[in-house]
Amino acid sequence: MTEFKLPDIGEGIVECEVVEWRVAEGDAIEEDQPVVEVMTDKALVEITAPEAGRVTRLHVAKGEIAKVHAPLFAYEAEGQAAGGIDEASSSATPAAKAGSEPETSPAGAGGAAKDFILPDIGEGIVECEVVEWRVAEGETLAEDQPVVDVMTDKAMVEITAPEAGRVTRLHVAKGETAKVHAPLFAYVPEDAAPEAEASDQTAASGASTAEAPRAQPAAPRQAPSGGAGKGPHGRIPASPAVRRLVREHELRLEDIPGSGKDGRVLKADVMAFVEGGAARSAAAPARPAPEAMPAATGPGEVRVEPLRGVRAAMARQMVASASTIPHFQYGEEIDVTELLALRERLKPRAEARDTRLTLMPFFMKAMALAIQEFPLLNSRLNEAADEIHYLPSCNIGMAVDGKAGLMVPNVKGVERRSLLDVAREIQRLTGEAREGRVAQADLRDGTISISNIGALGGTYAAPIINAPEVAIVAIGKSQWLPRFDAAGELTRRAIMTVTWAGDHRLLDGGTIARFCNAWKGYLEAPETMLLELS
Repeated sequence: MTEFKLPDIGEGIVECEVVEWRVAEGDAIEEDQPVVEVMTDKALVEITAPEAGRVTRLHVAKGEIAKVHAPLFAYEAEGQAAGGIDEASSSATPAAKAGSEPETSPAGAGGAAKDFILPDIGEGIVECEVVEWRVAEGETLAEDQPVVDVMTDKAMVEITAPEAGRVTRLHVAKGETAKVHAPLFAYVPEDAAPEAEASDQTAASGASTAEAPRAQPAAPRQAPSGGAGKGPHGRIPASPAVRRLVREHELRLEDIPGSGKDGRVLKADVMAFVEGGAARSAAAPARPAPEAMPAATGPGEVRVEPLRGVRAAMARQMVASASTIPHFQYGEEIDVTELLALRERLKPRAEARDTRLTLMPFFMKAMALAIQEFPLLNSRLNEAADEIHYLPSCNIGMAVDGKAGLMVPNVKGVERRSLLDVAREIQRLTGEAREGRVAQADLRDGTISISNIGALGGTYAAPIINAPEVAIVAIGKSQWLPRFDAAGELTRRAIMTVTWAGDHRLLDGGTIARFCNAWKGYLEAPETMLLELS
């Protein structure tokens, strides 16, 4: 059997969400066949099979998080003996090897021991110190039982058992450093290799005698009727998974007797409490509703949805931009009457070439021409904010509201492209962004952005800069409004409101105003762009 580890799928990406499995356990796969779709914080990525074979296990369920360089699925290569581990996979996946070779685990024959991989325990944390082991080799485990306390550079973290079983090996000694995504301890699941466990218990009768009370979780459940006791810090011991289960059943943690160490509430305790709920509810006095519950109006429950993928990335980006960049806002009206007329004349020619001609190509082309006069708008500050880097290409981004969240792909080298070429590229990027399938290259290296909020009906927006860019413009919808012409006559004109946001560390009001005037000039008299086109 071969373990397929999730490869690097983008610069700086360490995890992704499994969106859809294209195969099931037991399915045959061909080389380069799509196996799974995953969503990073930037785009939807399709993972293909490295070779032909048969899928034996899917390690990560749909909707769960997969880690880069961690096993994603297991398969038997074509011609490989069932249940065997080929030489390539054994050497390529040390974590899997440690958990599958019988000689590395005292669990006995059958290779039943599994390695527990230290998960992510905080943003940017790659290692931690083992402070105290709560268990020893040979001891039994209950699901969600505390196994070890580790200290990061930020806080003490309690690691709990993923399932019931028996500890076979502690990979990291107390006081040593454990690595994130590396094996922390090995254990035999409760329902795995009973023959191996029986032979091991016979060989270590002393340990078995000590383990006897732990192997019978039913007895300690006869806790005092007052429910779970509080831990040393005044908080009832329970894992996040157990607390979530308690909330799902609309229970109070303090009402549930805990059978774990120090009165810890386990999953089995919650389920036992739920099963006996009918008899208990008749005798239990009414209690006030918990004050900490989120407020909700009307019937139904509060629905909780994790913030992941593109939406999580957008949240981080917007917070960083809004909190670190001093925004200067500038608004203007643009008369697009002539531009709309020109587009109507050019649309049939564009459609004859299978291209949809919107106003966006004109906005981009005019912006690229204006940037030649004001290159500061196509620059960025370095991290120390003591250097200005002028960028050679005008890569104009456009905000697209896709099904995966907000994406800002950019058209590369707008200054070198024809109007029709820009329109084709916009059409391609918009379609891919709406499906969440934009390539990483199309999301990188943007220099300035456009948010076309008017496409949805808005007339005004205050955009947030897409760092490290220095400016963004929000375009409102065009409206037919009364305006006075040069002769003082009232006329009907197509007016569009635009709002700029500029990085005030680089751009002052005068610079943005002059740049906007140049851009506006090209849009209000689009034929003048012909003078500048190469």
